[in-house]
Amino acid sequence: MDFYDFKNAFFIGFFMAFMIGPVFFMLIQTSILKGARAAIAFDIGVILGDVSFILIAYYGSRSLLEKIKDDPRLFFIGGLVLIIYGLITYLDKSNKKEALETSKMVEVPIKNNYLKLFIKGYFLNFINIGVLAFWLGTVLVIGPTLDMNQNAIFSYFGVILIGYFVTDIGKILLAKQLKSKMTPLVVYKVKKVMGILLIIFGFLLMLKGFIPNERIDEFIH
Repeated sequence: MDFYDFKNAFFIGFFMAFMIGPVFFMLIQTSILKGARAAIAFDIGVILGDVSFILIAYYGSRSLLEKIKDDPRLFFIGGLVLIIYGLITYLDKSNKKEALETSKMVEVPIKNNYLKLFIKGYFLNFINIGVLAFWLGTVLVIGPTLDMNQNAIFSYFGVILIGYFVTDIGKILLAKQLKSKMTPLVVYKVKKVMGILLIIFGFLLMLKGFIPNERIDEFIH
């Protein structure tokens, strides 16, 4: 891989890290509430989800993948999972009493279940069929420019993921600086907002399966 390809791949990963979606907000929330190590564990799970999609996109047949990525049932299931998770997050009242009674700074847990966070990151990324569509499109665009050379293609995507991960580390460390501002009341409100955002993303994912992209674009514009 020459420097030009390396630079392009790294910048793709950099911009991917700022794509607004449920993973973006959950990574920031995890960093603030559970600490940098917990957020990194979550992010590694997210990246493994990307690796799974890249392998599916590369080795799977094009016609089959085109059918899968537009199957409304898969969008419906993925959206429903996000909505349920959002409702659970929004309705969680475990810290409500503490939030209303104290203004002390939130303590980052000494111990975290890193395996659970890893699985959570993988699952949250993997249920988003839009991610599969993104990687499929990238494989179809990048593959021919690299003469469909397997080593070159996987090296290119490896650099994309490195760029993505390095940028996420920066986001995690930046979010950690906000910990001093996090009182129980702020945390409680953040969880409420997170729940609402996840529900919105779930509905959007469902709509994507039942409304043609052209109609969505017309509505947006």
